[in-house]
This record gives sequence, C-alpha cells and structure tokens, in this order.
Amino acid sequence: MAGLVRFSEATSIALHCAAAMAQQPGKTVNARQLADVFQVSSAHLAKVMQRLTRAGIAVSSRGPRGGFQLACPPETVSLLDVYEAVEGRLEPVNCLFSRPVCTGDCCLFGSTLESAVAELHRRLRNTKLSDLRGALDIAPESAATSAPPETTVPENPTRAASNHGVHST
Repeated sequence: MAGLVRFSEATSIALHCAAAMAQQPGKTVNARQLADVFQVSSAHLAKVMQRLTRAGIAVSSRGPRGGFQLACPPETVSLLDVYEAVEGRLEPVNCLFSRPVCTGDCCLFGSTLESAVAELHRRLRNTKLSDLRGALDIAPESAATSAPPETTVPENPTRAASNHGVHST
C-alpha cells in the first residue's frame, strides 16, 4: 500500500530537533545530548541533522562545544520545510494503493484523502518553528551551549537563503 502520509522516525527526529533549536535560538545544540533527550540513536540523529544542514535549515559547528543551531530565524522556518528536508515533497494522495483499484470516476474514499493531505500540508506550511517554543519538555540548558563554536560550517549557505519563506502562503 502507498499510504496516506509518511512520517518516518527520521522525520520525527528532524521535527523535534528543529523545535529544540527554535526553543534555544542563538545557542548551539549538542547532538549527543539531543539523542539522549529524545531517546534515539546518536548516529541516526547525526544523519538527520546532516539533512537539515544540507537543506539550509541548520548550521553545524565542530569542536568540543560544537553542535547545531538554526541557520535562520525560527519565524521563517515552517514544519513543511523540515518535513520536506527529510521526506521530500509532500505529494497529494489520491489512492491508498500504489495502483488505483477502484473502477469508474469515484474513489471509495471520495475526496477524503485529498482533503486530508491538503489540510496537513496547510498546517505544516503555516506552523513556524517559533510557534513551537515551549512545546518540548527539555531544560533550556540540557542540550545547548552559548559558548561560541570553533568553526561554523554551513553545508549550503545559498540554499539556506533561498529555501526559507517558500511556503509562506
């Protein structure tokens, strides 16, 4: 079956990490500590954070006080930006099967599937990371440091400038 919408563990990690970074703007968030807080593999979290960095949502820094922080203000990053950085474009769903099985012009579900995905798309697009401040129950300093990192390495700074605000309607 094709399914309605895919929310993999990687997507869940990305959304939670992005919310954690938004909760602590300007501070570097330590990946190992986030993995502990969210009880996920630090290797998996690192791969997810790499995707967010490539998409221009996060920047990484190296060294003992290294980690990740948002590449731009949380008011400019939507949940859709984060979702699509991990899963790719959120596509409309017309059928739960890979190949449609209903005959004729009418789907068994009518327009329910299309409407559900359209509503999810709208909510993800309209919810900014800044809207999630305080949504996570983590201590403000549990995964962050305000000390400047040794080196900040944006994966693709031009993409960061062009990627955000695209879903602003």
